[in-house]
This record gives sequence, C-alpha cells and structure tokens, in this order.
Amino acid sequence: MKYTGSCHCKAVQFEFESEQITEALQCNCSVCIRKNAIMSKQSFSSEAFSLLSGKAQLSTYHWGDCAVNHYFCKVCGIYPFHDTTYEPGAYRVNLGCVEGLDPRLLSISEFDGKNLL
Repeated sequence: MKYTGSCHCKAVQFEFESEQITEALQCNCSVCIRKNAIMSKQSFSSEAFSLLSGKAQLSTYHWGDCAVNHYFCKVCGIYPFHDTTYEPGAYRVNLGCVEGLDPRLLSISEFDGKNLL
C-alpha cells in the first residue's frame, strides 16, 4: 500500500510503501512522552519512504546520546517522522500524520526508551 502524510500545515509532505498498518509503537522516553506520538512499529527504508516537499521547513531536535533525529516542521511544530544515527535513512513515521489512518485504533506496543540511557 502507498500511504501519504504531512505535518499539520502541509508544508512537509511525505509518502511511503508498506503492508497494511495494523500495529504501532509508543516510546516512553522523556521526549516521546511529551510528544505523545504513536509511531510506526516498522522502519521504512529510503527506497520505501519519500519526502515529497518541505525539506527546507524541517528542523531536527537531538536529546541525550543524539542517536535519534527528531524532525519537526518549523512552521507548525508537528513531528512527522524520525531516523536514527545507527540506522540512517530508515524512517519511523508519526502515524497521526498519515492520511486516513487513526493510530489510536491500532494495536500499540510500548518501547521502553526511558531506560535505554
């Protein structure tokens, strides 16, 4: 399936290929707990994920060991996706930014990022 997504103001738009999304992931680290984002359980390779527009509108936030590149829109502040320094070019998507998908209806697993550091 092809999924499309964007930040709130649509300055940042992306698409990715995936099997039907039925599961999600929620991290409990100090950054993610404040964002309250429900993320894709799987990562999408650079072959499956495309940033369609808004590269100039993206900024990056790093915390702790700086291993995660938390991208957010400089216009509306929404966090649409991230990648990591240990798996660059493999993106996890904020499922709340995906058109036609309600992430709260998915099976959500918790990732214990709080106790990784």
